Amino acid sequence: MSSVTETRALDFKAGEHPPGRRLQRPEVAWALAFLAPYLAVFAAFVVYPVGHGLWLARDPALYAELFADQRYLRTVVNTVLFVGLGVNLMMFAAVLLSGLFVRREWWVRALLAVYLLCWALPAVPAFVSFHWMLIGEQGLINGLLRELFGIEGPIWFNDGWLALGCNIVAYIWKWMPFWTVVFVAGRMAIPQEIYEAAAVDGATGVRRFLHVVFPLLANLYLVCTLLATLWTVGDFNTVYLVSIGAPARSSEVLATLGFHYAFDAAQPALGIAAAMSALPLVVPVALVLMRRLQAGAVQL
Repeated sequence: MSSVTETRALDFKAGEHPPGRRLQRPEVAWALAFLAPYLAVFAAFVVYPVGHGLWLARDPALYAELFADQRYLRTVVNTVLFVGLGVNLMMFAAVLLSGLFVRREWWVRALLAVYLLCWALPAVPAFVSFHWMLIGEQGLINGLLRELFGIEGPIWFNDGWLALGCNIVAYIWKWMPFWTVVFVAGRMAIPQEIYEAAAVDGATGVRRFLHVVFPLLANLYLVCTLLATLWTVGDFNTVYLVSIGAPARSSEVLATLGFHYAFDAAQPALGIAAAMSALPLVVPVALVLMRRLQAGAVQL
């Protein structure tokens, strides 16, 4: 009994607080002093902008005006397609490509370094390059089609659905390397013994992926998909720099439409309302993401 008391006394002298002890005033003052800069930055750049945006978009008449605009309804469809197709195609391709990049051959590592350049490039010059590669007869893509196959390529930005497809392809090209590396890390965390046991049971190739690898990566896959969905809903650079909303703003998404409302039409409240109209999609995704992260933390 005395040894336990002595041990607790030594721990207390070393600076460890006994459980349940209340902080003293000097300790509270130091804690607040360290927290104050972070709280100030959070309030200035998160709380105030979001609160001010919600206050500007509080009028229900703004949303009635949005729904009366046919361009807004088309933009909602574009946003759903851009997010749904872009995120899911990207994640599926990334998890498949991660199977290639876990191999240990030297040429695979060299290929991975080149592959990561797509993600390492700044977004603005990358998407501007995409725009100029697709711009009419002078674009690189149409030039290659003409020289290699003798066919005339389409005018990519003269059709709204084709322009939206170009935006999706550019988005996948830019961000798929990042998620591929995430899945590579997930595959490398799988113990080698599981692969060996699966090989003994005859699970190789596609069967091993379907019955061993993907079930073990399912939680990571879901979390990455939810997180990418949150990021993509607010993606502005891709559409604004690749298709510029052409033709006649028929390939816009909510982020770019809100920008045009706020600056081109000088209606900031309507622009914020257009962006805030994505909350019914964003909030459930965020809640599901937090629950999955909490469930993963409990399992660990």
